[in-house]
Order: sequence, then structure tokens, then C-alpha cells
Amino acid sequence: MLHPHRTPAARLSALARRLAVSGLLAASISAPAQTALPAGYSRWQASMDAFSAADKLRLPQQDGVLFVGSSSIRFWAQLAQDFEQMPVVINRGFGGSTMDDCHHFVQQLVVQYRPRQVMVYAGDNDLAEGRTPAQVLESFQGFVRAVRAELPQARIGYISIKPSHARAGLLPQVRETNALLKAYVGTLPNVDYIDIYHPMLDAQEQPRTELYGPDRLHMNAAGYALWRGVIGPYVLPSADGLGKPSVLTAAAAPSSRPLVSAVSTGAA
Repeated sequence: MLHPHRTPAARLSALARRLAVSGLLAASISAPAQTALPAGYSRWQASMDAFSAADKLRLPQQDGVLFVGSSSIRFWAQLAQDFEQMPVVINRGFGGSTMDDCHHFVQQLVVQYRPRQVMVYAGDNDLAEGRTPAQVLESFQGFVRAVRAELPQARIGYISIKPSHARAGLLPQVRETNALLKAYVGTLPNVDYIDIYHPMLDAQEQPRTELYGPDRLHMNAAGYALWRGVIGPYVLPSADGLGKPSVLTAAAAPSSRPLVSAVSTGAA
């Protein structure tokens, strides 16, 4: 309502303020939950929006153990239960993602949660999309730098690329990539190279069929049980002493190989 006793200038000013408020309200109603992503990463819009929505419902506590990476992380449905001795375990896997994607989204998927430890599994999709082992290394180096810049005390674990029958043609590149990343990790403090490649091979140096689902690419429960056994000893306790590293047993890491090979960081 315009007041008749106001000057024309005052009436115009009041009208302008009402229009501005109306415009802001309309913008807030129509604004998307997540800022639109660059074209090269737009395929992950739904995944990033889903993570954002989950955080609004319940934001994970800081000082947790965060797992990030491709479908091998995303499909780890029992991740929190497998590491239930840890106060906070965060799964930020997004299926089909690459090491390059993990680097690009490191702020949203890692840094904002302020974890004490970051476990990353990525690289095989990079190779499947035609990237070279050197490019995977470059993306991981960028990922490490980004984490270190914001979380200098956080421990980082790189879970090596797994072998699979579905990508048997890429095994030479997988071995080369693992070797490059293991050598790089060896130059860094507070970073682990976690070898899951060798424990997943049989006596003939082929991927162990019993660890995979029908697509021969993604793991079944036995595969995740092996991962839990291999990765468990690397998981750090929290500052208050909760969450002691697991004791690896033969039952925890089902393998035809000697138990020591499951935790070995031998040549990839």
C-alpha cells in the first residue's frame, strides 16, 4: 500500500525495496540445491545433490574416517558396520567416477567433513576411459595436494587398483599405475599405499573369480570381506583412543595365499 503523505521519491524508494525483496524470494525458491557443475563434470550433478541433501538431514561429525572413490566404495553397503569400532565412518563413493573426478570434487567430498583419515579408491575407470597411468598419478598428486592444503594432519590411504576379469585387457596398465602410485606414496609422510591387487589374485596370478559378482567387475560379499581384512590394519584410532586398528585374521581376509601377503605392500 502506498501512503498518500509520502513524497514521490519516498514512494518510489519503498516500491523499489518491495520489488527487490520479491525478487530475492523468487530466486531463493527457484534456486537449485547444488550449483550447476562444469560441463566436464555435469554427469555427477545428481550425486553431488544427493550428498548435499543427506548432509542437510544429518551432517557427519568431524574427525572421522572418510572413504571416497568409485563404485567399489559406493557399493560397500556394510562399510560402517565393517568398521563399527570407529566413531565416524563416511562413505562418499560415486559409481563410475575417476581419480580426476575425486580431485575435482575434493572440497565437497573430503575437505568439508574435516576427517582425520581419507581412504581413496579410484583409477581403474580412468584407465577404462583411455587415460594413461601417468595421468592417474597426476590426478592423485593433485588430490593429495588439495587435502594437505586444508587438512595437513589427515592421513591418506591409497587403495590400489584391483584386478578383474571384466577388464583383463587393462591389467598391464593397472600394474603400471599401481607401481607409479606406490613409488609416489613412498616419498610422502603420513600416506599409505594399500595393496589389494595381489591378495585378489589366485595361484596363477589371475583375478580370483569367487570375489566378484556376475559382471566380473564389481565385488561380492567375499570380495568386501577381503578388503575389510586388508584395509582394517591401516585405519587409525581417533584421538580419544576409540577405534583400535583391527587384528587381521585368516577369517577376516579369506585368501588362498599366506596371511602376510594380504597386508604386504610388495611391488604392484
